[in-house]
Amino acid sequence: MASAQKKIIFLIQCEDKKGILASTATWFYTHSYNILHCQQHTDNNVGQYFMRIELDMKDLKTTRKEMEDEFSLFAKENQLQWKCCYSDYKSRVAIMVSKTSHCLYDLIARKDEGDLNCEISLIISNHPDLELIANQFRIPFYYLPVTAETKESQEEKVLSLLNRFDIDLVVLARYMQILSPAFTNAWQGKIINIHHGFLPAFQGANPYLKAYERGVKMIGATAHYASEDLDQGPIIEQDVVRVNHELTPNGLRDVGKDVERRVLARAVQAHLENRIIIWKNRTIVFDVER
Repeated sequence: MASAQKKIIFLIQCEDKKGILASTATWFYTHSYNILHCQQHTDNNVGQYFMRIELDMKDLKTTRKEMEDEFSLFAKENQLQWKCCYSDYKSRVAIMVSKTSHCLYDLIARKDEGDLNCEISLIISNHPDLELIANQFRIPFYYLPVTAETKESQEEKVLSLLNRFDIDLVVLARYMQILSPAFTNAWQGKIINIHHGFLPAFQGANPYLKAYERGVKMIGATAHYASEDLDQGPIIEQDVVRVNHELTPNGLRDVGKDVERRVLARAVQAHLENRIIIWKNRTIVFDVER
């Protein structure tokens, strides 16, 4: 569970150059902010610098907009790309599903236990199967079936719902449809997808049967931001589990479900805690002190 202390969080990236950490820290010092935590990473291969800074929100003596406007002048002068977030803000999340429930249940449970600082505002599905779960937790459920002929109009309805509910993040919790490039581009960096780690070797139906037939020795999962090429977006989190010949296809599926739950939850948590910087098709994911 995240700390109850209220924080201002800055995510900063720029071309690596001497003195950028010192000048940034000095700016916060001269504006009377206490730096609670500072993390940094330099990618020497591309000459890029990344930083995450947590400030004590008690030191905020102006409006948030005034503080951000002041920092923007410093950022422009030093050619920084930056984002400012606040730990007391609860992101509004939409979960998109099809028929599989394990990731949906896990996200709801983690949210209710306080591990995910968000509101699950609605669930959208192209099948009616999981409406019972939504009703159980009193989350609005929208059944929007889709075919090849209705894909464009269905996505327009989805986008309308996301705008109506003022959604910040979309989680594809085993939503078995490919989103259009127009959709993913409009929501770039705001859609997290989960898939089993066999791609591209075991695409399509019954991937665990195919894995069984090939005698796989590891099962994995990958969570990433969705992009125009859906399964090629920036990777946020991955994990693997070793398996052996004794597991049946159903046994492999059970192991896979558990890995998918963990990986998706860690990716969503990192996003909600503002620990991710996207650079090109990569992510810098900072750890957090617990």
